Amino acid sequence: MKIAALFTGGKDSTYSAFLASKENELVCLMNIYSDNNDSYMFHTVGRKLLDLQADAMNVPLEYYKTEGIKEEELKDLKTFIKEIKDKYGIEGVVSGAINSRYQYDRINKILEEMSLKSITPLWNIDVENYLKELVKEGFCIAIISVSAEGLDKSWLGREINEETLPELLELSRKYRFHAAFEGGEAETAVLDGPNFKYRISIKESKVIADDGKFYLDITAAEKSEK
Repeated sequence: MKIAALFTGGKDSTYSAFLASKENELVCLMNIYSDNNDSYMFHTVGRKLLDLQADAMNVPLEYYKTEGIKEEELKDLKTFIKEIKDKYGIEGVVSGAINSRYQYDRINKILEEMSLKSITPLWNIDVENYLKELVKEGFCIAIISVSAEGLDKSWLGREINEETLPELLELSRKYRFHAAFEGGEAETAVLDGPNFKYRISIKESKVIADDGKFYLDITAAEKSEK
C-alpha cells in the first residue's frame, strides 16, 4: 500500500514512518508548517533540518503552510492530504500520536472522510519501553526545545541515549510530565537512524528564550558519515 507520513522531524513521526514503511511503500513525507508557535496540532521547532532529514531518509518531502488557528488548521490539513492523495495516489497516512486524543481523533476523522487508512504504530504504546526501543534501534535523537518544570535549558542539544534516558525517565516521574513529551514538554529532532543514509550534525545554533520556553534556533547543519 502506498502511504504518506505526517512528519515533523521529531522522534515520534520519524519512528512511526520507519515502522510503517516495513510493510508499506512510503512515498512521501508531509510537513504542515504553522505560523503559530503554540499550534495545537503541529510542531514548528526544528523545521530547518527537515530537508536534510528527508534526504537522509530518501523520501520526497512536501510542505504546506497554515496560520495555526485552532480547529481552522484542520481544514488546512484536509486540503494538504487531498493534494498528496491526488499527486501520489496514497491509500493511507501515518501519524505519530501516542496518547493525545486531540490529535488522534481529528486526524482519523479527516482520513475516514477521505477513505484513507489511518496508521498509528505508536498509539497507546508503553512510553518507557518505546523510548528504550528507540535507543536500542540506533536512533540519534536531540532535544531542541524544553518547556516543562524539570527540564531546563541544559537539556537543549543533548541526545536521548543509554546514558541520559534513565535521568529523563526519573525527571518525568518526579515532575509528572509525559516522558515522550506528547504534552509539548519538549521537542526533538532525529539526527540519525537505521533509515538514514547519513548522520546530520548541527553545526551552529543559539538558545532562544520565549515566554517560559527555551529552544535551539538552528542556523547551520550538515551531512556527516554514520
